[in-house]
Amino acid sequence: MNAHSKGWSLVALCFGLWSLATAPGAGAQGYPNRAIRMLVPVSPGGGTDTNARIVSQRLSEQLGVPVVVDNRPGAGHMLGTEIVARAAPDGYTLITAAPELSINPSLQPKVPYDALRDFAPVSQTVSSQYVLSTHPSVPVKSVKEFIALAKARPGQLNYGSSGVGSANHLGGVLFQGMTETKLVHIPFKGAGPATIALMGGEIDFMFSSTTAAVAPVKLGRLRAIAVTGPKRFSEMPDIPTVSEAGVPGFVITGWFGVLAPAGTPREIINKLHAEIVKIVQHPAVKERFASLGTAPVGSSPEEFAAFLRAEIEKWSRVVKASGARPD
Repeated sequence: MNAHSKGWSLVALCFGLWSLATAPGAGAQGYPNRAIRMLVPVSPGGGTDTNARIVSQRLSEQLGVPVVVDNRPGAGHMLGTEIVARAAPDGYTLITAAPELSINPSLQPKVPYDALRDFAPVSQTVSSQYVLSTHPSVPVKSVKEFIALAKARPGQLNYGSSGVGSANHLGGVLFQGMTETKLVHIPFKGAGPATIALMGGEIDFMFSSTTAAVAPVKLGRLRAIAVTGPKRFSEMPDIPTVSEAGVPGFVITGWFGVLAPAGTPREIINKLHAEIVKIVQHPAVKERFASLGTAPVGSSPEEFAAFLRAEIEKWSRVVKASGARPD
């Protein structure tokens, strides 16, 4: 073989290796081989963070690499969410998202990412609801008593949330509109700090996620007045729904799910999805979820994408009907 032929052979070999390296799925080979970051766009504590830690711990055990929870609160979940939207689509940066991902597009004037276009859905992990919970010093034990107190003290009862535009913020806005009361919203950088403030009596009430409310209610640190789902919560069977207790049609449900940056190879998405399905179907995890008032889902990437589109449309109608605006 002459030098010219050898030169072309080397070029062909290099081109072949490059083609293999850049072929679809090549980036997924050997995945994962280093730590994965699970970003949580709120402070530690609360439902989103708790769900992320349950899933991350199991995911780490199943994949054999660290899955590190990284809390990045701020801007109504948008600060942390934007980090993931701009991250490399290699499967090493994920996010545990909540309803705020689907609320912000219709509530916030400037969202620095597209909730559908900039993410690759992996799976909805669970569905959930909220608890209308008060500090024990608030002299009410039912929804009707709560409404009567709010009408007797217009603008004096305040409620916390995990941030402007959060589901528990809009829950308060919707409640005001449906009960013709005037309440004061106080946003926090996550449900954890808001729950601490509520237990300390700094705020009067909150639409707490069931995840955040179960333990404080059982310890007597909070009083559960009602739940916001379409049916009662199995861990609090004596607590009525808001709808059955005096505000017909008031239903607020929640969810958590895992997403990756758009462009993440499908092979990686499929692998992550398969592992998450194993997690949410594990008996110990299902029991843990049930104790927190959440039900396992484990939807496919396509089902989760369709769910997100429907949620964005639903919250758009709620925001428009309620007249909610960023504080």
